[in-house]
Amino acid sequence: MSWFKRNDGEYESGPGGEGVSDSGGRNVRTEGLWTKCLGCRQTIWKADLETNLNVCPKCQHHFKIGARQRIALLLEPGYEFVDGGLRSTDPLNFTDVKPYKKRLRAAQEATGLDDAILNAVGQLGHHEVVLSAMEYAFIGGSMGAVVGETIARAVDRARIGRKPLIVVAASGGARMMEGVVSLMQMAKISTALAQLDDAKVPYICVLTDPTTGGVTASFAMLGDLNIAEPGALIGFAGPRVIEQTIRQKLPEGFQRAEFLLEKGFLDAVVHRRDLKGYLSRALDFMGVRSQIAS
Repeated sequence: MSWFKRNDGEYESGPGGEGVSDSGGRNVRTEGLWTKCLGCRQTIWKADLETNLNVCPKCQHHFKIGARQRIALLLEPGYEFVDGGLRSTDPLNFTDVKPYKKRLRAAQEATGLDDAILNAVGQLGHHEVVLSAMEYAFIGGSMGAVVGETIARAVDRARIGRKPLIVVAASGGARMMEGVVSLMQMAKISTALAQLDDAKVPYICVLTDPTTGGVTASFAMLGDLNIAEPGALIGFAGPRVIEQTIRQKLPEGFQRAEFLLEKGFLDAVVHRRDLKGYLSRALDFMGVRSQIAS
């Protein structure tokens, strides 16, 4: 019996949820109860992993988490989802291995989201904030027209309401199934962020694993404060592509959060358990409370 997966029909359910083998013997179901850490390769009890905010208790490897979980982790109960209901129209009628429309439907069914982004407004500690979180499970968190428009709406909402903006980036880059439309989102969001900066409303970007491509080349690196989770892969092109292009071996840890912090590309690397408190203190430091009150 495998701890990680079970062949269909291998066991039937018995009383209390235990498995019943073909021979009639009882076996305790362990399917889906364990996972293997990508960092230390150790087997982890999933309940322990979830209790530890999806961080490996042995090596501190940060597992990917979804947009809903990210928002729940950072905001106090009672937050509100906003700017939803947008869906891609497949402007290019694109097809590669399979039609883009089918990819969209599959991602929507798998994640329960319209696209790779969720906006919410609520309280982070004692601060009212606008939070935009990307969903990597939706076509690699790629940025198409819907993601770009949704983030732009979050920026406008923050500017008009004079509430700090926090964006949690998790993306493979621009969604090339939408061609130039996806690339236009880089300029669109960057322009909106320039207006937010003119209005002197704080913007913090949290870069998670991975943050790459056009997302890194635009809004992910434009924060008043750019912070990352430990071990996050951050860059434009991937390390393998760079090595093949320059025909040189890259330094150890290249494009990981700690390397970028050392080289001055990031302001901080913050453990997931400390992230909410760090963001709250950062907003205190930026004078957000007195700014909103005025």
